[in-house]
Amino acid sequence: MIKYLRYLLFPFSILYGIVVFVRNKLYDTGIFKATGFDIPVICVGNLVVGGSGKSPVTEYLVRLFPDRKIAILSRGYGRKTKGFILADDQASAETIGDEPMQFYRKFPQVTVAVCEDRVLGATRLQEDHDLIILDDAYQHRAIRAGYYILLFEFEKLLNPQFLLPAGNLRESFSGYKRAESILITKSPEVIKAEQAVKCLNKFENKWQKQTVFSSLSYQDLLHLTSGESRSCNSITERTTVFLLTGIANPKPLLQYLGQYSANIQHHDYPDHYRFTIQNVRDLVNAFKSAPGIEKIIITTEKDAQRLLDGTLKELLLNLPIFYLPVKIGLSAKDKIIFDQKIIAYVSSHTRNR
Repeated sequence: MIKYLRYLLFPFSILYGIVVFVRNKLYDTGIFKATGFDIPVICVGNLVVGGSGKSPVTEYLVRLFPDRKIAILSRGYGRKTKGFILADDQASAETIGDEPMQFYRKFPQVTVAVCEDRVLGATRLQEDHDLIILDDAYQHRAIRAGYYILLFEFEKLLNPQFLLPAGNLRESFSGYKRAESILITKSPEVIKAEQAVKCLNKFENKWQKQTVFSSLSYQDLLHLTSGESRSCNSITERTTVFLLTGIANPKPLLQYLGQYSANIQHHDYPDHYRFTIQNVRDLVNAFKSAPGIEKIIITTEKDAQRLLDGTLKELLLNLPIFYLPVKIGLSAKDKIIFDQKIIAYVSSHTRNR
């Protein structure tokens, strides 16, 4: 069915591709102006609609520069507000979006801001910061970052990809040539040689040298409200796992939890889905009615931000509900390749005060 739908939508993809191609050419030739800044600006983005692991990469960059005064600027996807907003103690997933809220709660030393107009947002932030990280801004050509990190999801890269609306590409695959570094995310820890070659051959030689593979490194479970830490090893084959997700691709998470328990009841919703009271009540009722005493509710760190708002949090009090933080994992060799060029860029573009 999907195959035939793609055939029907393919003419629209051609029209969409022409529009995007012309727009990019206008920026490339300088007819459309892009605004740059005199401090380091790193853009983390992708070519496709949907998650490719941008949040863990953004967090990786924050940890890479512990002595810099960093600002993270995001659009704030899914928020109910408009304009430029700085995250503060009154912020919530509804006012700034779930991913910015995650950054704010996780890194109190970092400024987190949201703004649809990235140029306006960066202009407001540049004076008081040493580094701006743009979250999901690869197609925002009006702002010119100094360094672009482009992400591709391992499994999707192995398969053919199509432009919107027939596929999920936001622009032509050749758009990767604007990137300084390419990171293939959600890779298996052990990559078959033929798969690695197939991935790398998607890119020209110049970019192959700057392409590295990363895997997901799941951390200890953290309780939604108390912050209590719990090892995933506490999940056994006798444990019933109630998994709540509103992310683009829950498959890696399901595979990971499946190593511990085959009994997973998945409450699956679209990416950035705003959970309703009824959704959470359905989850709680399913949990309470399930037989046995070994049971746990697990969600992602991004989804947890939406569950901490108001009534939803109250419905989940006194329940064993945990979220699972994730980091990116890089081999020693790939870490050197990935880190050195980024550090060199930031060091060479630091503003003298």
